[in-house]
Amino acid sequence: MRFQLLGPLSMTDGTDTVVLGPSKPTNLLAALLLRSNSIVSAGYLQQMIWGDEQPATAKAALQTCVLRLRRLFERQHVLDTPIEAAPGGYRITADERTLDLIEFRARVRHGTALADEPAAELTTLRHALTLWQGSLLANVRSETMHRDEVPRLVEERLRTVERVCDLELTLGNCGAALVELWSATRAHPSHGRFREQLIEALYRTGRQSEALSEYRGFKEYLRDELGVDPSPALQKLELAILRGESLGPAPESGHTPALPPAPLPAALPAPAAPAVLLAPSPDPDPSPSTCAAAPPAWTPVPSFTGRAAEVAALVARLTTRPGTELLCGAPGIGKTALARHVADLVRDHFPGGCRVIDMADRGETAAPGDVPERIDADPRTLLVLDDVEDPGHVRPLLSARRGAATLITSRRGLAALVATHGGRVTRLDLFTAAEAHALLRAALGTERVAAEPGAAAELALLCGRHPLALRIAAARLLTRPALRIADAVGWLTDDPLTRLALPDDPRLSVPRVLDGALERLAPPLPAVFAALGRLGRDRFHPADAATAVGAAGTSPLTPSETETALERLADAGLLEDGPPGPYRMHPLLRGYARTRYPDRDPQKV
Repeated sequence: MRFQLLGPLSMTDGTDTVVLGPSKPTNLLAALLLRSNSIVSAGYLQQMIWGDEQPATAKAALQTCVLRLRRLFERQHVLDTPIEAAPGGYRITADERTLDLIEFRARVRHGTALADEPAAELTTLRHALTLWQGSLLANVRSETMHRDEVPRLVEERLRTVERVCDLELTLGNCGAALVELWSATRAHPSHGRFREQLIEALYRTGRQSEALSEYRGFKEYLRDELGVDPSPALQKLELAILRGESLGPAPESGHTPALPPAPLPAALPAPAAPAVLLAPSPDPDPSPSTCAAAPPAWTPVPSFTGRAAEVAALVARLTTRPGTELLCGAPGIGKTALARHVADLVRDHFPGGCRVIDMADRGETAAPGDVPERIDADPRTLLVLDDVEDPGHVRPLLSARRGAATLITSRRGLAALVATHGGRVTRLDLFTAAEAHALLRAALGTERVAAEPGAAAELALLCGRHPLALRIAAARLLTRPALRIADAVGWLTDDPLTRLALPDDPRLSVPRVLDGALERLAPPLPAVFAALGRLGRDRFHPADAATAVGAAGTSPLTPSETETALERLADAGLLEDGPPGPYRMHPLLRGYARTRYPDRDPQKV
């Protein structure tokens, strides 16, 4: 069992995650994990659990909390992280395998050891940041802990974020630094170093007026809120900007982070967008800029959350070993949003720009002549081919772009394309509980979610932790600020599939997206899919599927026909895994199959 402190306190066995509800034992567990591998005094634990107003029986109540926590461990089969009584207090033993905070610090130490290799250090620190999964200890209701312990952890993260941005600037990745710094400066307005880095990154990308505007806004903030002036370093930077001086190569910071940076955001699913070109950046001017200017036509994915590991891996590969990357998975799982977000992060590495082409419903094979030749074959261009249905539609493009960076999204696995043209495959699954919670928090705001943690968890489960469903539910709550999250849960419970839709955009409708996916399938696949929804379980083998199809009244399938049908459904993103293990159907898809065709003749589906 692994404990997660860098977000809501939770436990996971690798497949299921349990986010602990606010309680005194939850406070106790957080306090022990924060000081794991050392004896934590009873007095400190009592302070973390009850704060300054401790009950008269605090000592006995602490023992009761320990007992309740041990019982919870027994129920969750936690065997490798015992709570031990020790003279004067208690101790919990953990390591990199069982506690994310320890792993985070180990990764940062490893990154620090690579200080002479900026690119390797950057990759290592960004990898460390993927361990941060949302608001720190949001489900721990201890004012003392949030006052005394949480700020220390936040500061560790911020120091690592500083280092990551220093490295991005040193390596000339100003666009990637800007993505990080826009959010960091808004979240921590008084953090002067972030503001200095942001102003520098803006100036280096040729955005002199924006850099000056940021400086003046920060100067006004410091005087109004703190009664101080900007640091000498910032004042010197302002003078250089006003004079139009070249900053030269970005200086390498000598700062070593105590801990690594914040997690990369994960993507909210976004509606398919028309083809858009990230115009090639102009050749760098010998004056201030050492990084290419950010193209104004590109709009980043809003409120991108989750998928931290996938983002880190894709960014690392595209910037060091460009090639074909395939993102596949179920309808609405967030493939397009992830592709666009990654493209935005790496665009400074592609002076030819980035082209996004919507491949949906293309009636003919795509050929190199379909888009400008320089976009197809130029290895300096990143090409994003969104919603590919047929491998034949993209083979000519890939043949013309051998060795060039290409991102492909598809509901299908496109194994035949990988077999003939190579590529690396990332298959997206449902959000983890922490990612779903982070999405709701990013969309609705931390305060609104923290006010109803139980209802937020119920909403995530009701949506099956499916990104599109979560986004739709959050959007509806955003437009109805008077509603509680619990109100939305009650309303959705009666008919979740039908109500997970927004009336003003057919693309933001779970039923319509899934209807569209089934319409692409030839008979008898829709009938088989409908029959599988009535199996009553998420995992099944081909023999179970054959029985379900027969019970639904359709023509029996031979073992070979059954396996072929299941493989085609898995290729279409409607099933996961498969031989030699069981197939798996996402809960939301199973609910759709069960409720969409409850009484219809499966042969007519």
